[in-house]
Amino acid sequence: MAYEFAKVERKGPVTIVTLNRPDVMNAMHSPAHFELHRVFDEFAADPDQWIAIVTGAGDRAFCAGNDLKWQAAGGKRGWDASGFAGLTERFDCDKPIIAAVNGVAMGGGFEVALACDLIIAAENAVFALPEPRVGLAALAGGLQRLPRLIGTKRAMGMILTGRHVKAREGHELGFVNEVVPQGEALAAAERWAQAILQNSPMSIRASKQAVTKGLAVSLQQAMTEQRSYPAVTAMAASEDYIEGPKAFSEKRPPQWKGR
Repeated sequence: MAYEFAKVERKGPVTIVTLNRPDVMNAMHSPAHFELHRVFDEFAADPDQWIAIVTGAGDRAFCAGNDLKWQAAGGKRGWDASGFAGLTERFDCDKPIIAAVNGVAMGGGFEVALACDLIIAAENAVFALPEPRVGLAALAGGLQRLPRLIGTKRAMGMILTGRHVKAREGHELGFVNEVVPQGEALAAAERWAQAILQNSPMSIRASKQAVTKGLAVSLQQAMTEQRSYPAVTAMAASEDYIEGPKAFSEKRPPQWKGR
């Protein structure tokens, strides 16, 4: 399917989604949100696609956030149930999603990156939640995810000032997994994807679901309930659950089926 505001490329079991509004630094407006909702719905539903990578078109920006010029001109605001860029409220996707941040990630753009499971950042990447500077608030997940990732005091330092944080500091704070030279964010994200693909996709989905669901409850409750989580029960009933130990005993690489 052809899209207007995103490019979608499939490399084997990896879907690469490029936010494609480079003329406005990949800022998002309502039509882009709804389109990306469809993009990630298709990714989530495709049994042959196991990992997604999100990046931005051009060399200036990952995503500059909400398209304020569109909003100021009277453009209709809003997005689907999956949230900003089809990701920030997509809580039911157990497949790994990697952000390859190749430049500015401001406001909603930072919130999109925070909604991903891993953030790989080029050295020229810059992160911020500057919404208070324009009379708004980072209500697409930034105010909730950032404190959970880096602690309340550090997060409040960014949130209340709206200050810009470069990639290296983001790594030190703990929300960036790896910093790479400018122009290499996507390649590095693909390298991470290939490392993940060495593992059973059923195990990866079970692990992601156990982490996300477990963080929402007490440790005791998570330990008690995790074996009943849907992705965990699916893993235990899968062909991969048999293939893994069999391949290990036969001293050969496993042939994962993802089912």
